[in-house]
Amino acid sequence: MRVAVVWNEAAEINPSGHPSLGYYRAGVESVVAALQESGHETLLCEGDKELLATLERFMPPDPQARPSGIVFNMAYGSQGEWRCSLVPTMLEMAGIPYTGPGPLGAALEVDKVITKKLIRDGGVSTPNFRVMRRGTEGTGGLRFPVVVKPRYESTSLGLQLVHESTGLRQAVEMIVTQYAQDALVEEYIDGREICVALLGNEEIEVLPPVEHDFGDRETRFITLEDKKHMGAAEPQKICPAQMGSELATMLRDLSVATFRACLGRDYARVDFRIDSSGRPFVLEINFCPSLNNTHSYVRAATTGGYSFSNLVNRILDLAHKRYVGIGIPKAEHPLNRGLTFPP
Repeated sequence: MRVAVVWNEAAEINPSGHPSLGYYRAGVESVVAALQESGHETLLCEGDKELLATLERFMPPDPQARPSGIVFNMAYGSQGEWRCSLVPTMLEMAGIPYTGPGPLGAALEVDKVITKKLIRDGGVSTPNFRVMRRGTEGTGGLRFPVVVKPRYESTSLGLQLVHESTGLRQAVEMIVTQYAQDALVEEYIDGREICVALLGNEEIEVLPPVEHDFGDRETRFITLEDKKHMGAAEPQKICPAQMGSELATMLRDLSVATFRACLGRDYARVDFRIDSSGRPFVLEINFCPSLNNTHSYVRAATTGGYSFSNLVNRILDLAHKRYVGIGIPKAEHPLNRGLTFPP
């Protein structure tokens, strides 16, 4: 099958003026290699205004105007507040199947505030929060310490831990000045940090949970330096995370509820903090989690029995089935070349 892997090579500087991370490129290249190894004809292309013309040349529609391929969407977008929804919107207009969330789901992933409101309305716990532009607004009863971060960013950009009100104003001013957007201020949950990887649509497979073990270090949350592998004591990933059956059941149910509330499709990762009493709080959901071999989503999948090629082709198969009602046609499916999926 023809598979176009779409990303944003040109987005070396994101809308806030901060460089993108090198592991993104590595993950994209790994996906292309896995698809090629599985027998798919691939094209790596930029998610820009020329995308539809590029795809029409690579996968021209058949006489019945049906697409002759599918997009593996890894584009985060390069412009605008709702940048993650740009490529899904273009593909929807052209009627081209693709992996991952639709335009609305992709936009929800970017907006941490709307996401928190949605999951809270669905009965899922998330840390108490406020949206600020000055830092002098009333905290509305928020308990210090608080975490301050940009409303629309990712990869821990701009994340700060603040212990008192004077520092809050400075942190909010920094977000508004450097990122040109509101600051999300939420209570810091002191405790374990665990993420849960999901795979599926109607039936969702919950993969083994991954815990970030901070050891003895003072900063007990994931920083930008950790994600760039520049930290002195980078947290270690433990998979499967050790926990009792009651907590495991809660994390499973809350992850699926978050996925449903935020219009998830095909695969996602839900990030939690667990407080000292064992109560889980959803921090956020990531609908396009990194597919770098060393990162949490892939670690969960490999612990759950998937090879990297299995995982990539499973995501592709889920998207194809979602669009046309069946998996990838037998004659075109890498299963015919000896590749098998876990049940």
